[in-house]
Parts: sequence; structure tokens; C-alpha cells
Amino acid sequence: MATTTAAARKTRDKAARRADIINHARALAEADGWEAVTTRRLADAIEYSQPVLYSHFPGGMAEIMNSVALEGFSELASVAGSATNRHNTDRTRLRAVVDGYLDFAAAHPAVYAAMFTLPIRSRFAAEETDQELLAAFDQLAAILRDRANPPRDIDTSTELLWSALHGLATLDRDGRLRDTARRARAELLVEIFLQAP
Repeated sequence: MATTTAAARKTRDKAARRADIINHARALAEADGWEAVTTRRLADAIEYSQPVLYSHFPGGMAEIMNSVALEGFSELASVAGSATNRHNTDRTRLRAVVDGYLDFAAAHPAVYAAMFTLPIRSRFAAEETDQELLAAFDQLAAILRDRANPPRDIDTSTELLWSALHGLATLDRDGRLRDTARRARAELLVEIFLQAP
């Protein structure tokens, strides 16, 4: 019994340290950008040695960034899922997902960059796609699948919706779109997808 308790505590402690590393990396990246996040700076921030970081993430910063990205996909899936669960019409559900996605991207630019812009190990649209990516994709697909008149090809329609949302989020973040038309763009995107067969 004592051995089981000690092993369980060791497992919990290891998971807590891993989560602590991810959370600190994420916070540093959001504050100063990914280029400022190094294993040395991260180790100093959380008062672990660099070997401790590497014991949890043998791939170093690339593995840590990948873990932050996967956490971001889990959060995005949760945002989309909760948005759809709070509404009962096709229009309000889709609008809630569009708003939730764009708000998430704006609120977490470094996480969003790790998810979509920076090189990570996770593969998209492949047999070995990580569960977190699949969950985010599935939540976006659900909003189209559950419509009164769903599109014929859910996967392609979901890829198109995700592409449109990503384009809006990225162009808006980079100041390439009119601030005054943000709401109108979201409304038009909803209209387009509601009309699509």
C-alpha cells in the first residue's frame, strides 16, 4: 500500500511539474514572444534546473512548444463545444463558434502561433494526428453536422470553415483588416456557411 501511494504521489508530482513547465512557457511566450522563451529562461522562471526541464521534455523547447499547442487545441475544442451547447439554432450556434474561435485567437496570440504558425511536431490531417487536434476539428465539424441542412461533405466544409476562421484571426491580429468591420465579417461568414448546401 505504501509503495502504491508513493508511486501515485511521484506520478502526480511529475505531472504537476510538467504542467508547471507548460504554464510558465506559455506565460513567457504571451508576455515576450516565443523567441524570448529559452530553456535557461524557463528554468530560471520556475526555479528548476535545465536537466529537470529536459527530463520532462527531452525534445527541449520544440517539445514544450508542441505541448503548449496541443493544450491550445484542447482549449479551442472546449470553447467550440461550450459555444454550441449554449445555443439552440443553427445561426446562434455557428455565430457563437465563430466568436469563440476569434476571441480565443485574439486572447492567446502566442498559443495560437504555436498551434498554427510555428513549426511543431504534431501532424494535421494524418493518421497519426494528435487527439487534441482531432477534438478541435470534431467540435467545428459538429456545428456543421448538426445543422438542419448539413453540407454534403462535412470534412471539407469543416476545413473551409477552419481556414476562414484562421484567415480572419491571423489577418486581424496582424492589423490587415478594418477594425470597424470585425462584427460584419463574422456575420457574413455565418451567412455564407448557413447558405452552403
